[in-house]
Amino acid sequence: MRGQKGVFNGNAAVLHQRGVRTPLPDAEAERVFHENMMLIADAQERKADLLADPDVPLLNAHEAEIDLIAESFERRLRRIAGDDYREAAMAYNRGERDDLIGALAAYYFEGLWRIQQRTTVTDMLFAPIILRYPECFTVNIRFASGYTTTKSIRYESPEHSTEELDDEYAETYYEESLYSQRQAAEYIREMARIIREAFPHPDETSFEERKYGGIVYAGGRRGSVFSTMLERVEPDPDRFSDPVTESTLIEAGPEARRTERELCLDGEIVC
Repeated sequence: MRGQKGVFNGNAAVLHQRGVRTPLPDAEAERVFHENMMLIADAQERKADLLADPDVPLLNAHEAEIDLIAESFERRLRRIAGDDYREAAMAYNRGERDDLIGALAAYYFEGLWRIQQRTTVTDMLFAPIILRYPECFTVNIRFASGYTTTKSIRYESPEHSTEELDDEYAETYYEESLYSQRQAAEYIREMARIIREAFPHPDETSFEERKYGGIVYAGGRRGSVFSTMLERVEPDPDRFSDPVTESTLIEAGPEARRTERELCLDGEIVC
């Protein structure tokens, strides 16, 4: 049960309509942010390579993606709370601490925990939005009910199907599923390219070129059908007027609300 030491069953309230704003005060902070975003781009490219290989089960492709995304979350958690980030998050959820570090650790740890459930959970859409502003970046970790959006592409996984098909139909279904996976692989490679363009290397681009950038992603599953999408998001240049010197929790911004409407997530956001 939640509240017991060493046991974690999730705490959706720490994510609901909230985000984290993190300052980018110098070149080193920008490099760290860039490296984390490139890790997410690498995750998409690795997933695409495995999806395009007919000898690799789809589950392997998703697990490879999740491993790299989880690594990016763990890196952020360690920067916030050190190697004991899990204990900090658990203590916050038990009510044993109420400081900012504990709250931030709980936020990212909840996201990490839910991401790691994705291969076994159906009808849970992971829909984060990440935005770069001149002096900071924001992360909104969102999960919604359902498995797809108005802009997602879908692909099939025969190993997740429970239908009993005659041999003739089973072979056709298998070939069509492989085709849908190859199509998805092409789309996901394009997703990786979009991420790299949205968050260019700070040592290779001018400040004017990189001071604004953003993406929204959505991935989910219902039974044997998987879905994914990613597109650029333009940050609101008037969103922040106050400076930020440390990571802090914030309310979901206009970009988050806009993408919820555009992707038809209104009323479906779980956390």
